[in-house]
Order: sequence, then structure tokens, then C-alpha cells
Amino acid sequence: METPELVLFDLDGTLVDSVPDLAYSIDLALRELDMPMHGEEKIRTWVGRGADKLVKAALTGEMDGEPDEDLFNKAFELFSDIYIRNTSKRSTLYPGVREGMDHMVKLGCKLGCVTNKRGRFTEPVLESLGILDDFSIVMSGDTLPKKKPEPDQLLHAAETLGTTPQKSLMVGDSVNDLRAARAANMPILCVTYGYNHGHDIADSNPDILVDSLAEMIELFS
Repeated sequence: METPELVLFDLDGTLVDSVPDLAYSIDLALRELDMPMHGEEKIRTWVGRGADKLVKAALTGEMDGEPDEDLFNKAFELFSDIYIRNTSKRSTLYPGVREGMDHMVKLGCKLGCVTNKRGRFTEPVLESLGILDDFSIVMSGDTLPKKKPEPDQLLHAAETLGTTPQKSLMVGDSVNDLRAARAANMPILCVTYGYNHGHDIADSNPDILVDSLAEMIELFS
């Protein structure tokens, strides 16, 4: 693959292991509601589709559960209040992230972040982990009316930064990232770690599969 003009990175599960903070915040909110807590291992399988879906799953114990609306609203407010104070206390960059990003910048690529995480949570995570200034654009889950797996965020980022989907590269960890990239006609690189709801992302046939973003150093030159 030729070196792309733009590289769009997913956040949770691709750049950052954010589950420790998300699980802490979800379980604390559940405890305040006198509901059973789930623990980090279980919550890890629900992450990656936005906070709304995560809270709903935690309330019902099911990936696509639909709780009572009043309960959801109360739980979401509790979770948000806790998480905004804990976006980066336990979260860390995955090994190889810094090396991969730095290499693509050296090649002259523009970088963007495209995530389903709400904007009020996204920028604090990026800033506290020291990577916010690396991105020419940040597309959060509430930046546009539609988010991944719809292609809107990817298409908007490419157009805003003056390139095309075909000359860009999506980097993600889940089927949501892959579906968005396919819909945008954009090549996609997936990481073998991360949050794909317990499924092997290799089964979805991404264009490139790596164990670490440091492998971008060998892939692109």
C-alpha cells in the first residue's frame, strides 16, 4: 500500500486502553443505583460503540439491551459525572502507538482521530495522554449526526483535510471501524488487540492486520 495522505485513528481499543477508567465509572454508577457491578473483563466486551450503548449494556447485561428510559437517563447522568473526572486516571497508550504515529508524521501524513466517544470525553483523554496536538482533526461521536459504522465521520475528515478516502487510511480495532471504512471506500488497517466484542477482527478481513502500530514503520516508508 502506498503511503496515505491522511491516517484516521480510532481511539478506544486502538490508541488507548480506556477500559479501566470506563469500567471503574460504570461500576461505580451501578453501585450508586444499587445494581450489580460487572467488572472490567465483562465491560471490556461492550466498549467501542459509544457511551449510550455501553450504559445500556451495563444496565441490562446484554450487548444490545434496552433498559427503562428513566433508568437509563439516571444511569447515564451518573456515569457521565463519574467518567468526566476519570477519563485518564487508569487509561494508557498501547505499546507502539507513539512510534507508529511519529513515523507517519515524519512521512508527511496528516493524522486524525475518529471515535464514537462523545467530545466532552474525547479531548480530555487525548490531551492527558499527550497526543491531542498530533491530530489535524478530531471527530467525536457527537460531532456529526451519524457515527461509525456509518462512513460520515471518515468522509468529512478526508474532505476537510483536502484529500480523498482512497488516499487515506483508517486504523481501528473493531467491526464498526471496518464497516465505516468499507462504506467510505477507504483502506483499513486493524490491530489484533483492542475491543471487538469478543470476536477476532481477522475474521472480518481488514486490508492490513498488525499486532502493534509500531509495525507501520515497516509497512510505510
